[in-house]
Amino acid sequence: MKKLVPVYLRVPVIFFSVFMAMEYFVDSGDRPAFLKYPMISVFLAVFLFLLIAIEIVASAVDNVTYHLLTDEQRKQLEEAESIPITESKLYLKIKKWFVKSRPIEDEGALLLEHDYDGIKELDNDLPPWWTKLFYACIIFAFIYLAKYHIFGDQNQTQEFETEMAEAKIAVEEYKKTAKDLIDFETVTLLTDAGDIASGKQIFEANCIPCHRPDAGGAIGPNLTDNHWILGGGIKNVFHTITEGGRDGKGMVAWKGTLKPSEIQQVASYVLSLQGSNPKDGKAPEGDVWVDEKAPKSETQKKEEAKVVAQN
Repeated sequence: MKKLVPVYLRVPVIFFSVFMAMEYFVDSGDRPAFLKYPMISVFLAVFLFLLIAIEIVASAVDNVTYHLLTDEQRKQLEEAESIPITESKLYLKIKKWFVKSRPIEDEGALLLEHDYDGIKELDNDLPPWWTKLFYACIIFAFIYLAKYHIFGDQNQTQEFETEMAEAKIAVEEYKKTAKDLIDFETVTLLTDAGDIASGKQIFEANCIPCHRPDAGGAIGPNLTDNHWILGGGIKNVFHTITEGGRDGKGMVAWKGTLKPSEIQQVASYVLSLQGSNPKDGKAPEGDVWVDEKAPKSETQKKEEAKVVAQN
C-alpha cells in the first residue's frame, strides 16, 4: 500500500521525536537522560525494536492483502495510488479550508464595473484562513477584556512582581537550610553541641600551631580574652577566618580550604572559649570588643549613667 512518508524517514523521525521528548521532560542535570537513567535507555531500545517490528508486520500484511486481491481490485488500487497527493480528497479538503480560490475561467464574473485607467479589480473573497483568524482574534479580545478589565485578574506586570516576591521568599527559605550559602552578613552563632564539637575538630586540625590547643595564643593572638585585633562576635570572626588577618603579618585566608559552614563552626567554637583563661595565656592584643547590638545589662546601664552624670 502507498505510504505518504517512506519507512526510512518515518521510523527515524518518530524515534528521535520520542527521544527528544524524553530529554526535554526528564530532568537529568548536565548529563543526557538516557545516560543518567539506564531505564530510559532500555525504554528507547524497546521502543525502537517495536517500531521496526510494527513496520515489518505492516509491510507483510500489505503484501499478503495485495496478493489476495482480484485483478480488478488490483487495478483500482494502482489507479488510486497513481493519483498525486495534490489531487487527493484529503489534500483538497484541507486546501479548501485555508484557501478559497476560483478557476481562471471565472475571472469575468468576478470583475467589478469600475475601471481605473484600464486597471480593473476582481471581487475576490477574503481567504478563509484570514477570516477565521480575524474571528478568533475578536473572540480572544472579548475573553481578554472580561478576564483583565472586568474580573480584575493579574496582568503580566503584576504576575511578574508576584512571582519575583515568591521567588525571593523561596530563596531566603532555602538559604536557611543551605549551610554553605552563608556569608559575613547572614552568619549566626552556633550553640549546638554537635556543631561546637565539629568546630573543635577543625580548630585542632588547622589552628593549633598558631593559637595552641587551648587557644591561649602562640604566634597568633590569645582567643580566650575579650580583646580582638579585627573585631569580635560571630560576624567579625567569621570574616577574619574567611578573608584572613592583616596584610603581611596576619592569618591566611581559609576560604579556599574550609567551607562556609565549617568556618561558621570553628568561629562558634572559638567564641565558646571566651573567658576560659588558659594557663600561661598570651597577653591581650587589640581592643576590647563590645557588641553594640547586644542588650545591655543593668550594671552596664548604671555605669553609663554615672559617666554621663560626671560629664
